[in-house]
Amino acid sequence: MLVLSRKPGESIQISDNICITVTEVRGGRVKLSFSAPSTVKIVRQELARTTVASPGHPQDMTAGHRTVAEVR
Repeated sequence: MLVLSRKPGESIQISDNICITVTEVRGGRVKLSFSAPSTVKIVRQELARTTVASPGHPQDMTAGHRTVAEVR
């Protein structure tokens, strides 16, 4: 497992087309911004374990560009 440290406003680039940016850090929460092609499915891990995400499902967070997800 690769572990990286980032500050708010800093990013991590994955391949040529996926970028994850730390948007905010407050208390025990980190807000992340994901920029990825719409074909890349992004879903919180606890939802991936408990549900089968499908297109259009409310818990499915299929990424467009600049999709923001809050991670606890």
